[in-house]
Amino acid sequence: MAMKNTRTSSKSHDPGRPRTGAELRAAQRGRDTARNVRASPWSETLGARATPPPREEIRLYGLNACLAAFAKRPAALRKVYLTQTRIPALKTVLAWCVKHRLGYRVVEEADLDRLTASRHHEGVCFDLLRPLPIDFMPWLAVQPAPPHPSLLLWLDGVGNPHNLGALLRSAAHFGAGGVIVPAATGLDVSGAAARVAEGAAESIALVPVSLPSAALDALRERGYAIAATVPHEGVPLYATRLPSRLVLVFGAEGEGMRADLIAAADLRLTIPGSGVIESLNVAASVAVLLGEYWRQHRR
Repeated sequence: MAMKNTRTSSKSHDPGRPRTGAELRAAQRGRDTARNVRASPWSETLGARATPPPREEIRLYGLNACLAAFAKRPAALRKVYLTQTRIPALKTVLAWCVKHRLGYRVVEEADLDRLTASRHHEGVCFDLLRPLPIDFMPWLAVQPAPPHPSLLLWLDGVGNPHNLGALLRSAAHFGAGGVIVPAATGLDVSGAAARVAEGAAESIALVPVSLPSAALDALRERGYAIAATVPHEGVPLYATRLPSRLVLVFGAEGEGMRADLIAAADLRLTIPGSGVIESLNVAASVAVLLGEYWRQHRR
């Protein structure tokens, strides 16, 4: 007598039989698990490609700031808001939007006031992908090699966006190679800073450093002298021959520069003046010092 085979497999499914609710839920769990593995930040260890995090967007405003950003990185553009009067100046941008199916809206001045939280938008506002962070060591490697002149800035605690925008404009005017900032401060170019910079934010690199002491060592290895700018007890700027390879360090208004950074400097510089006020603000100090460096080492 033949024995009846009573074994059943939970893993098999007769395609001619409708699936039960339990089977459908199990299949969905399998798909969800596979999707989570593909999207996991650790999926490279499983032999799959990791999904990159989404790029953050930034809102820029001001005609020159927006045009400079579009000229340098048009692919970053995501949306355009403009007033009717700005259409002639932005024809090229609008044509790009049409070609690449990007949204743009013609709005009223009051709408731009709200979108930018400013009345200084100059009739235009762009949403763009934020630039990727710059790695310090590769950036330093492409700066002019010794003995060629090279001027860099280091900001210690500067946070006012209008001061940042103004000093970026001065840095571009006098040909500085870039601006170094401690990563811990979180300093970045905002819409307000970009507008004040009048396009300079696109040409002057803002370079974060995670380990300031290691960055100072790397700069010295490349032949840079480190100069701290202080309101008192420094050598007078106009009586000093500035090194041709120089990092000018500027502190925040009020708090000033950290004591350990002043102690690590190769020289301290003071801008002489009447004494009626203690010192210039940081944006004005940058302009004065860069102007004197340019006078001494103009190429």
